[in-house]
Amino acid sequence: MTADTFHALHAGRAALRLANAWDAGSARLIESLGATAIATTSSGVSWAQGYPDGDALPVERLVAVIASIARVVRVPLTADVEGGYSDDPAAAAETVARVIDAGAVGINLEDGAGPPERLAAKIEAVRAVADKAGVRLFVNARTDVFLRRLVPTEALTGEVARRAALYAAAGADGLFVPGIAEPADIDAVVRATPLPVNVMALPHLPPLAELQRLGVRRLSAGGGIAEGALGTVRRLAAAFLEHGDCTGLRGGEGVSYGQMNALFG
Repeated sequence: MTADTFHALHAGRAALRLANAWDAGSARLIESLGATAIATTSSGVSWAQGYPDGDALPVERLVAVIASIARVVRVPLTADVEGGYSDDPAAAAETVARVIDAGAVGINLEDGAGPPERLAAKIEAVRAVADKAGVRLFVNARTDVFLRRLVPTEALTGEVARRAALYAAAGADGLFVPGIAEPADIDAVVRATPLPVNVMALPHLPPLAELQRLGVRRLSAGGGIAEGALGTVRRLAAAFLEHGDCTGLRGGEGVSYGQMNALFG
């Protein structure tokens, strides 16, 4: 699917829901449930490849995962590239160029605890390589102001608005604000930027209908589904190893061999 298709998914009144995947199998399963796009989760991808989350994943592993997902899905694919795996904007842009070549039409690129000017420079560099590749890449600028509580509480929304303006000027297409949850804060951020606002699923987040009323255009599961899946692995494996318990294996809530195999037929 084209990058234009992915851009269009942010334009409707209904918020785009992204149930983040971490490998080709999870991506294909999520697509089969009616997902209109697939997003990766950096934490899930990193753990599946044997690395901690936080710009530690070798770029070669990242690109291989993106390519494997792009091979089996037909909906648009957006990749979480963390901070670009480098503080150098040119190096981060080169990584994104490889991700585009692997089949992604969107990315998440984050500021973390670094200066926002660094992310703005990365966005400009990424936009240049995407334009050179002829891909209308959707650059979702993630700011960790709320997630990391980078400023005092009373200054959080103002700092997000300041960064949103900086990132939009650099060429961002969307604004991702993980950690934000209070309706008043969400409303303030949505009103402060023309960029489509993306929030991350949290237990205390308002319901989808309320988020849409507030103007949220995108809701991401983040690492939540991967964490839930690993929790199921831990529960089933612990029961099997400790007691030889087979009751939760094959059948029940699990996806059967035949169902999963058919997705790749």
